[in-house]
Amino acid sequence: MDVITLFKKLITMKSETPDDGGILDFIAQYLPEYEAVRIDKEGVKNLFVYKKFGAGDHLCFAGHVDVVPAGEGWQCDPYGAVEQKGYIYGRGTQDMKSGVAAFVQTLKTTTAYNGTLSLLLTSDEEGDATYGTVEVLRYLDEHEMLPDAVIVAEPTSETVFGDAMKVGRRGSINGTIELRGKQGHAAYPEKAENPIHRIAPILESIAGVHLDEGDAFFSPSRLVITDIRSGMEVTNVTPGSLKMMFNVRNATQTDAKSVEALVRRHFKDTEYTLTLKQSAHPFMTDVNAKIVTILDESIAKVCQIEAKHSTAGGTSDARFIAPYGIDVVEFGVKNDRIHAPNERTSAAEVIGLYDVFCEVVRRF
Repeated sequence: MDVITLFKKLITMKSETPDDGGILDFIAQYLPEYEAVRIDKEGVKNLFVYKKFGAGDHLCFAGHVDVVPAGEGWQCDPYGAVEQKGYIYGRGTQDMKSGVAAFVQTLKTTTAYNGTLSLLLTSDEEGDATYGTVEVLRYLDEHEMLPDAVIVAEPTSETVFGDAMKVGRRGSINGTIELRGKQGHAAYPEKAENPIHRIAPILESIAGVHLDEGDAFFSPSRLVITDIRSGMEVTNVTPGSLKMMFNVRNATQTDAKSVEALVRRHFKDTEYTLTLKQSAHPFMTDVNAKIVTILDESIAKVCQIEAKHSTAGGTSDARFIAPYGIDVVEFGVKNDRIHAPNERTSAAEVIGLYDVFCEVVRRF
């Protein structure tokens, strides 16, 4: 089986979060020379496979086999792996069965390596991610099997394949502000305390503002309001409360405490409650780390392009790996259609990704 045949097979195995669609069992069987460990918990399926070739560094490829629901608007079967004009269509082609196929085939065809090669796969990256990669890392830590470096094969390329890799990620802070007022008749506003009127002059000072200046690798942290709701959907009653939700994709200069201070400063004259939850912390891998250098060299050789080092985009399971002191990077196919109808990846990109990973193993 070549990498494209493997890729198409993975697409046809429907694996909407947290269902793995049988993929993890299939991969364990497809790599019989590797030791396989299942670390399933609370309905989430996780697989770790490894092989010790020699005494050198432990290089791990990581990712997820689960996909978001297909949704509507498809021009073909989202699980049919239909190929047209060099593109292969299907849910998860970009995010991230292309990456899974490329690194599984890399391990399948590797015959020599001076160290340990492994795969870390979960079925719950697109969901809550509570019992996925975090549980595998906990197991590896307890058994002294943590890797030295990890490549997460998320789709990172932007305009052309190979033009971008992730060397870090911003954090994510979710916030909810609830304002309390006094409900009343719209004809007698002086007898009510309208929270919409209270928040209106504040919004200009907080909506979309930069909380820091960023740096060479991170864009400025920005407060993005995602939802405001209040009232009873009638025109003659003023509301008694208001709820506003927001998100901050934070760089290393901003944390939950600084967000709390911002809210306290602007809402000091109102009666409010604030709830903050940090779902991911920012991290940055040293650009001089071995894995970054080798991935740079491998991309340049295979793609004939210099990949930029980026921290843009949302979160990934790399956020769980970095706190263990592991050098982690992300690299994959283009991400222009992730989670969208008619998601697709070119066969050339999948083959190119496989070639890059094989080159990384050779150089590492």
